[in-house]
Amino acid sequence: MAELHAVRETVFVHEQDVPAELERDALDPRCLHVLARALDGSAIGAGRLVPPEHPGAPARIGRMAVLPDWRGKGVGDAMLHALLLQARRHGWYTVALNAQVSAIDFYLRHDFMPRGERFMEAGIEHQAMQRTLAGTTAIEDRDAAIATTTALVLAARRSLCIYSRDLDPGLFDAAPVLDALRRFAAAGVRGEARFVLQDAATPQRAHAPLLSLAQRLPSVFAFREVDDPVDRSYPSAFIANDAGGFYFRNLGHRFDGEADLHAPGRARQLRAEFDRIWERSRPVAEYRALGI
Repeated sequence: MAELHAVRETVFVHEQDVPAELERDALDPRCLHVLARALDGSAIGAGRLVPPEHPGAPARIGRMAVLPDWRGKGVGDAMLHALLLQARRHGWYTVALNAQVSAIDFYLRHDFMPRGERFMEAGIEHQAMQRTLAGTTAIEDRDAAIATTTALVLAARRSLCIYSRDLDPGLFDAAPVLDALRRFAAAGVRGEARFVLQDAATPQRAHAPLLSLAQRLPSVFAFREVDDPVDRSYPSAFIANDAGGFYFRNLGHRFDGEADLHAPGRARQLRAEFDRIWERSRPVAEYRALGI
């Protein structure tokens, strides 16, 4: 424990100015801990796994800390894998954590999905994240839908496929999603975000902010509207990226659904279905009349 606290105090108390009384808590004796050592035996990283508070609650990963000289060398990845292995061994298949905003991309790479809005903790901005170790994650409300869509956009390499009824007011006009799409467009990888809509007129009448973004970046965003009666009666909506992630809603007018940041088989299936619909849909020429 002395070595664990030495690493954590170096990172949290001395580097990040977290009050010492907040760094240590009554949970430490209950937790499963991981300690990373260099070849000379010195402690260079620490983390912990908090058991679920009650049946059905998630286990929680926390106090993840790596000494400055050892960052970017895979120490954090190794510790996280060890903690997730312990969670599986104990039958704790839902794992949650509060990530510092600077570490969100790290946890996204390990299939953790953002949940809810960001918040302040110990004077540092955080994002709640969660991963299901077996199966998909249930999306139950608008906040989770926004966080999941944002994560899928940020995880995309060069391609996004989005099937929507009318650009989903409350989702694709949310600031985090728009910012993620803006970052995707500006990444310089010649990416393309393709949207198939069932109703192209409503976003135009509502002056949807995504259309303004697309107007400035016409080489990235492409829109089509379904033309086949079969497609017009399709009840669902989804987003799939080229990194194996998806978010599927059985009822396209609702936010609840299921998602997984690493389900390449399901993502390929949705992208293939999207491509078929795309080919038989019409380009939204009226958007281009607005300069898009």
